Amino acid sequence: MCGIFGCILKKGEAAPIIHGGLKKLEYRGYDSVGIATIDRGHLFIKKDSGKIDDVHEMHDLDDLPGRIGVGHTRWATHGAPYQVNAHPHTDCNKQIAVVHNGIIENFAELKTELEDLGHTFKSKTDTEVIAHLIEEVMKKEVLFVDAVREAMKRIDGSYAVAVISVKAPDQIVCARKESPLVLGVAKDSIYVASDIPAFLPKTNKSVVIEDGELVVLSDKGYEIRSIADWNLVTREPELIDWAPEAAEKQGYPHFMLKEIHEQPLRLRNTLRIQDQYLDLMTTFLDRAGEVFLVACGTSYHACLAASYLFSKLSFLATHPVIASEFVEQHGKSVNIDSTLLVVSQSGETADTLEAVESARLRAATVLGLTNIVGSTLTRVARVYIVQQSGPEIGVAATKTFTSQLSVLSQLAIKLAKKRGKVSHVEIEDLEESLERIPDIVEEIISSEEEKVKQLAKKYADRQTFFFLGRGMGSAVALEGKLKLMEISYIPSLAYPAGESKHGPISLIESGFPVIFICPKDSTHRSIIGNIMEMKARGASIIAIIEKDDEEIKELADDYIEIDTGLPEVLSPIPFVIPLQLFAYYMSLERGNDPDMPRNLAKSVTVK
Repeated sequence: MCGIFGCILKKGEAAPIIHGGLKKLEYRGYDSVGIATIDRGHLFIKKDSGKIDDVHEMHDLDDLPGRIGVGHTRWATHGAPYQVNAHPHTDCNKQIAVVHNGIIENFAELKTELEDLGHTFKSKTDTEVIAHLIEEVMKKEVLFVDAVREAMKRIDGSYAVAVISVKAPDQIVCARKESPLVLGVAKDSIYVASDIPAFLPKTNKSVVIEDGELVVLSDKGYEIRSIADWNLVTREPELIDWAPEAAEKQGYPHFMLKEIHEQPLRLRNTLRIQDQYLDLMTTFLDRAGEVFLVACGTSYHACLAASYLFSKLSFLATHPVIASEFVEQHGKSVNIDSTLLVVSQSGETADTLEAVESARLRAATVLGLTNIVGSTLTRVARVYIVQQSGPEIGVAATKTFTSQLSVLSQLAIKLAKKRGKVSHVEIEDLEESLERIPDIVEEIISSEEEKVKQLAKKYADRQTFFFLGRGMGSAVALEGKLKLMEISYIPSLAYPAGESKHGPISLIESGFPVIFICPKDSTHRSIIGNIMEMKARGASIIAIIEKDDEEIKELADDYIEIDTGLPEVLSPIPFVIPLQLFAYYMSLERGNDPDMPRNLAKSVTVK
């Protein structure tokens, strides 16, 4: 959610740089935008609700003086998306400007306290209390940085903040608790942002800010201190190996399509994960008394598919659980013998981290799979693996899903090998098949994209879709449904195909589109039966099939034929590709922006 970007330049105007940094954070989802700068002892602010380009057209965000400033893209959690609620927020005297990500749990009590002291609030946000808290502390003639520290010590909840003040016109003070914050360090400038792509074109040197830390940015660089004891923290910048263009569209019309097309590369990268990390994680899985696979959204669907993998290959029973339900469903039963394999692209998903914290308090072991080094998940997990997806800008996750499945497949195979549950010959076949998947995915995109585009044209006016699969195909069906719903806004249902007779089939009428996931595996004969049931009631059958599946070709109205030759346990990765493309082209046919679906955000850092 929300995006922070701030900078201090030794020369030049900060506002255009902040504007550009916020543009690179649009993928996080937002409903308003604003920038504040300081120049010659005065604070300048422009902000409004709406997209960055629209707000810029109305207010000219670049036309703010000063070489220091902060900016923000907001996704509403307190207060509707109106101009008055847009960040930055100020104190009573407009000498302090604050941008903030997260939720302040005790803001109502703090607001009442501050109002009793004579402070006047203009917005309905929780963030505004930060500016007034700092203002109140500064009445005691303390330094700006000390006032920010004291304010942070009063706040309960999560936050990443960046604050500027005319009382310290050469500083940005930042702090973090549970919301991501990272610095970018260059020769003649320094940056603070919610995510690395915001400053990547300017520098590839980054410093991750940890929970409970406060940072002072100035012309001299940065100083990190612990909020609790004020101890100095020494942390050198790390080099980021993402090229600047990795966060750009590279000529594609949308980030989503670019990211679908780069999946072969990312899948190859997942196969380069060092064995020592995979072996270490499988050691923990092997000795676990019970294993929970915990995630949200697309990552949950990867976990669901993985539960079949671990069962079929490793003879390990796992429990895939939606993170937001974990505490209620399993919180009291988790114990020292429990292990959580937690999957989160950002490593910052609020519901997921809440499940992690609950399990840790009961002495459970936490393992992590994420895309972001330095994220909260990587710091709290006993062992973590980075899924090697590179930055994913499109809100609808594509390469996230396939990269996570690749890593989870490797873990299942490693564990099967460790447990001796699968023959040496079968292990070799599985490992060789994993190596072939990037080429298979590349061929599917190359050969089937145009046909998928034509299917989208044919079915663009349909108002509802069914997605049905069996076994691991049911996880693919759920992910295909999610993609279509997210960016095309078409109400869709997904079920294990065997459940379709228990209610959903009542909706079928002539022309109702039903998409079937049809690998040639142990469920193939049953899937054919389900297709015939739907077809008998007038459904339009769209099937994702393996090459030369003549039986289903005869039954389907339309089909996408893919050549995999893979063991059935590895089928989800290639079978999801046509569904990603279908969702993308359906979105275009219906006049939507697939990169910016309404009401959604890339990283859900609030519960």
